[in-house]
Amino acid sequence: MPERDLDLVLFGATGFTGGLTADYLAAHASGVRWALAGRNREKLEATRTRLAATDPALADLELVVVDSGDQAALAGVVARARVVVTTVGPYRELGGPLVAACAEAGTDYVDLTGEPEFVDQTYLDHHETAVRTGARIVHACGFDSVPHDLGALFTVQQLAASGPVTMRGVVRASGTFSGGTFHSAMGAFSRAKQAAGTAKQRRRAQGKPDDGRSSRPVAGKPHRDKRLGYWLLPMPTIDPQVVARSGAALPVFGPEFRYSHFAGTKTLRYALGGMGGVSAIALAAQVGPVRNLLLKKVPQGSGPDAAKRERSWFTVDFVAEADGRSLHTRVSGGDPGYTETAKMLAESALCLLQDDNPTTAGCVTTAQAMGDALLARLRAAGMRFEVVDD
Repeated sequence: MPERDLDLVLFGATGFTGGLTADYLAAHASGVRWALAGRNREKLEATRTRLAATDPALADLELVVVDSGDQAALAGVVARARVVVTTVGPYRELGGPLVAACAEAGTDYVDLTGEPEFVDQTYLDHHETAVRTGARIVHACGFDSVPHDLGALFTVQQLAASGPVTMRGVVRASGTFSGGTFHSAMGAFSRAKQAAGTAKQRRRAQGKPDDGRSSRPVAGKPHRDKRLGYWLLPMPTIDPQVVARSGAALPVFGPEFRYSHFAGTKTLRYALGGMGGVSAIALAAQVGPVRNLLLKKVPQGSGPDAAKRERSWFTVDFVAEADGRSLHTRVSGGDPGYTETAKMLAESALCLLQDDNPTTAGCVTTAQAMGDALLARLRAAGMRFEVVDD
């Protein structure tokens, strides 16, 4: 990469999760030349003033006023940076021009998206360009999908299987998910048909692993998991797709890898309630007036206070089976929707910027792009990756 005058630019710092990401960078990005970017100078100045209250050196933090739809202006900004971080969503509506600029400029990119259609369209539109320029385009660097992607990687590393691997991930969490996540989910549910078509195009363009291995997500069914003691409900998220892509890219996942993804509840009543809730949201997303009403009631850019976030937590249990044996591992941490998401996003950016990572380019997963380096960072930052039993 040619010399750039900025190491990192953060888009979206005036929002709630973006503000938490800015706070994390302020505390952990010592020596990094970084800037805040957005379309409203007054809000950017207010964010900088808040950061400077805890670290006076940040009073000189550069502010870049740019609109997310101004392609020429975005190109000028990303050409100055080594890594771009963005929390500006919904990404299908607002994220395309920034990804395009990063791919063309050879600038590394990380975001928080959990929108499968956006991720697949990015691959179709920009993967080859990013491969040519050396840019690493890494989506889903928050709760979608870092704990699942790196947790699956950690599990297969501990399993060290020689044959086919079957794995299930089971999520449990306490906490409130962000308004941005809700808006993205509603948009994804409303475009299920279009997303399926884009996913098909990506599979055709991407092809299968060159070495003959096989990796894919498997849709599970609701059932009781005797080993974990939970009722399992299949989760309609991007996480199994991300994990399967890592499985296809990395030989450590074995010659044949299958992954299923669930939410776990202690009682059947909660499982049935969860199924009903997801179904109701999916149905509401199909009706324009109802969808718009719900989106107004759950605004973006706001979130719970620090005390509530402090009480929140998540766990992801993995059960892997291969070579006639099984292994149970767990990833766990604090507030998933905000505090840990901001941590994971910021650490992903710093990892791309500072660490000795695998040589790769194009649209890649966190396991492909950063793998063990990011896992080590997150452990040092308080997230736990552990073997429970085998």
